[in-house]
Parts: sequence; structure tokens; C-alpha cells
Amino acid sequence: MHNLWTKNFKFRLAQLGLPLSLVLPNGEKIESNLISEKPPQLTICKWSTFTDLVTGRLGDIASDLVEGKIYFEGSMRQLMQIAQTLLQTEPNQTQRNVLSRFIHKSVHQWQSRNRHSRSTDAEQIQSHYDVSDDFYALWLDPKRVYSCAYFADASMPLAQAQESKLDLICRKLHLKSGDRFLDIGSGWGGLLLWAAEHYGVQATGITLSRNQFVHVQRRIQEKGLHKRVTLLFADYRDLDETKPFDKIASIGMFEHVGRANMPEYFSKIWRLLKPGGLLMNHGITAGGVGYQQLGLGLGDFIEKYIFPGGELLHVSEVAQHMAQANLELVDVENLRPHYAKTLWAWSDNLESQLDQAKVILTRDNNDRADNVLQAYRLYLAGCALGFERGWTSLYQMLAMRSGHATDYPYTRSYMYDNSTGMGTA
Repeated sequence: MHNLWTKNFKFRLAQLGLPLSLVLPNGEKIESNLISEKPPQLTICKWSTFTDLVTGRLGDIASDLVEGKIYFEGSMRQLMQIAQTLLQTEPNQTQRNVLSRFIHKSVHQWQSRNRHSRSTDAEQIQSHYDVSDDFYALWLDPKRVYSCAYFADASMPLAQAQESKLDLICRKLHLKSGDRFLDIGSGWGGLLLWAAEHYGVQATGITLSRNQFVHVQRRIQEKGLHKRVTLLFADYRDLDETKPFDKIASIGMFEHVGRANMPEYFSKIWRLLKPGGLLMNHGITAGGVGYQQLGLGLGDFIEKYIFPGGELLHVSEVAQHMAQANLELVDVENLRPHYAKTLWAWSDNLESQLDQAKVILTRDNNDRADNVLQAYRLYLAGCALGFERGWTSLYQMLAMRSGHATDYPYTRSYMYDNSTGMGTA
């Protein structure tokens, strides 16, 4: 069997079109036809892991790399080029029949309902966002905006593109001085502080990350914004509905909510909004319909190492849930290419500081530092590839709570005419 696998892989390497050296468990080395002075190299430790390579199960290969069953020498960009050649099907394609899809969806719905309690959601958020603030600071922009940037100009550096995104959201929400603004899942406070500083809103943010809560509270005090910005350590389900908001942002949040809780999530937002109030729902969506997570083991890898409890819906499903909550869609924009570019920027930033990242993670995560670092390297580069190929997507969905919007403009020119990227408080 091993000889058959080796023969098959030798043929595929010959077609690779990339330099690559593969070291097998028996020490044999096989190489692609394109040889460079120092080609990237994959070292397979066990024949059982060679199966994952032959079958092209990218998520299992990534797990093998994290757990030290496969070693790779080369750049993440080279590894992603190689990964694409291993594909025998796309991970966002489903081949199940109608009955199989129904059963799979029902099982996933049950799982979703049982893993999104208040306590479980808090644990899952903290397991990701509280890895280490210093680690995230290494590869995010100075504001630590951990969501898709908006490259109004393709040559923009990441930090400017993130400010461009923050301002685009504020303009889409038509924020103005005095608006009561809620940011659900406010991260390290980028949007919360930008909206208060540049648009004069009364801003409230919520988070379940202890590290982010401490960081944002400190930034509020440093900027002297304590009279205009409030941060709560709270679950969205527990927010007071007696004083509704003019505008709400949900940025990179609904991916954590779970499919089973979507009706509750958007109904809660409806109750938190004034009649005619606006919602910006910005988040990652599935690149195809009919599946509950990425195939080829990629969804399992992300669930295990990066985002426990994360679930992706197709944009059509999200739109349906919003409509059922009486939130009227008024603008939808696909930013998928922007997220691919953002992720490559994050990946390149991390790759340039691996030694420092190892020091930080060893301090904060002790014996799992190597695994955490390898998982994030693969996650960032792999997601960049996924957005490039359309396995996943990113949508900004602007909606209005049914009612008369007295200040909502008739055209969209206000979203893009402001080339300075600055609002007015």
C-alpha cells in the first residue's frame, strides 16, 4: 500500500509546478520536477499521516502539522500554494443527497443548540480572544482591529485600511453626534472608540473577553472618553431593552452565536433598536449553501484549535433570519477580496516575528506555546487561501428596524464620497 501511495504522490509531485521536497517515514526523499536551491520540504513522520496528504484532507494535514506529525520547512505562502495542488475537491462543495443533507442539518442544529449556553459561549470566547493580548498585538494593526479591513486603495497599509473600514461602517450607519450606539462584541475597542471620537456618539460596547475588557477600559480612560463610552462585561442576551439604541453594530459577532440561536439573536437586536434604527451586521459567511462547516477536515481544525463553537451560515440564511426578525435589508456588500488581503497582511506580520511570538506564548501558554503558534500560522494563511478561493466570504449587511427612518438618506453616495476616512463629531 505504501508503495502505491508513493507512486501516486510521485506522479502528483511531477505535475505540481512548484519546487517541493518530500521526506517519507522510511527516509526516502522524492522531489518535484522543479528544483530550487532550497525548496520547501515536508517531512512525514508516520505512514498514517501520509494518508492525509494523499487524500488531500487539508484540515487533518493542518492538525498533523500542529501536533508535530508532519514538519514543514518553508513559508506559509509556499505551503498554501502546495495545499491547493493537493485538493481533489473543494471544501465548500457538498455531495450529499437530499436525505443525507436533512439528517446532517438536523444533527448540526441539535449540536448548535446544546453548545451555545451563556456559560459555554463565555468559555469559548475567552479560549480564543484571551490567548494573549501581546500575541495579537504582534500581528494586528495598532488599534487591534480583528476583522476584515477595507482597502479603499489597494496600496493602503493595513493600519490605514482598518481605519478606512471603521469609518465606512460609521458612514453606512449614518452615525451622528448624540446617537446612542451599541457595539455587540466590541473586541479591543477599535470601532467603539472611533465612533465616539469622530462621530460624537454615546457609545456602549459589550464583550465576554476579560483581556479585551481590561484593555478597552484602559483606552477609554487614556482618551478621556469615559463620559461618552461605556463598556460592559456582558452577554448580548442580558442587555437592557428599556432604552433602545439609534444604531447597532455587530462586527465579527454572529459567527459565534450559533445557527440555533440566530432567531433569538436578531430578535434581541430588533428589541434593542429604536423604530427606524439601523443595524450593521458584518461577518464571515459560508461560501456555499447546504453545509454546516468547511469540509476536508478544515471545519474540525478551526473548531479544535481556533474558534470553538464557531458556525458559518450562507448569506442567504443570514438574510432570512434578519427578515424573520423584521429587520429590513437596505444594503449588502461583499468584502471577500478585502478579507483575503487582510489575512495575508496578518499572516505576513506574524511570520516576520515568530521568535517574539514564541517568547510571548511560552510566557502566557507555557507547554502549548508551539502548538498555539503553529495553529495560528496555519489558520491565518489557510483562511487567506479560503477567502481567495471563495470557500468563505464576508458580508456587510445593513438593515433597518421596520419603521420610519427620519434621517436615512435616499442614496448611497454618503458611504463612499468621504475619501478622507474621517467623520465629524
